[in-house]
Amino acid sequence: MALPGLRQRLADGSFVLSAWSSLTDPHIHEALLRAPFDALTFDQQHGLHDLRSIEAGIARAAFLGKPSLVRLPIEDRAGAARVLDLGASGVIMPMIEGVEDAGAFVAAVKYAPLGARSFGPTRAVELHGFTGAVAYTAVANAETLAFAMIETAAAMENLEAILAIDGLDGVFVGPSDLSIALSDTSAWDPEGAVADAAVRKIASLAAAAGKFAGIYAATAEDARRYRGYGYGYACVASDIGLFKAAAAALAESAKA
Repeated sequence: MALPGLRQRLADGSFVLSAWSSLTDPHIHEALLRAPFDALTFDQQHGLHDLRSIEAGIARAAFLGKPSLVRLPIEDRAGAARVLDLGASGVIMPMIEGVEDAGAFVAAVKYAPLGARSFGPTRAVELHGFTGAVAYTAVANAETLAFAMIETAAAMENLEAILAIDGLDGVFVGPSDLSIALSDTSAWDPEGAVADAAVRKIASLAAAAGKFAGIYAATAEDARRYRGYGYGYACVASDIGLFKAAAAALAESAKA
């Protein structure tokens, strides 16, 4: 057995569309996993998830044969290694701004010689049907993906150096934070020309460096546009956003 083939799908040029989970309810996770999404990404930075809900969500994704990824709180490198031990296929670290913090992130999530990840993947071995820890560690560096979030002006300035780090599998863009960071007035404008140019540049430089590019998309239209820019992994909307939109549409339709 093995981890769900997230790396292979991205390497093959497939477009991986992920649902985005902020809520901890297991029934919502299962609904998203049974929908035709390719993966499920759990948000610990701004969502309501804790380690217990992440553990259960990763297991549910594994049982249903889909990869799971986790966006960690800022600088939570211990947590990044922990969710990989629990069976996640990938981790996203927010607010990576330069070579030093990107390197520290890689060190936390990759086994030697790429990094210094501490050994303890018992749950990952069980969930994904490996014959033992040796079989897991033989493929873990390749099959568990490390994404550095690019969402600040400093990250843009250091982007090529960040992408050159051995063991960093890709970058993940937060268009909202990036638009604020690149604005002279701290304006939120993820659809604006400045942010859009930066989003295009990140995809181009990632491809040139042989790294994967992921992004958060607020809408299906955004996801399709980012796919056209060269992004292979996109998280679209959020569970709470989907629920609110569906509730509003249902009530308005019933009252019409």
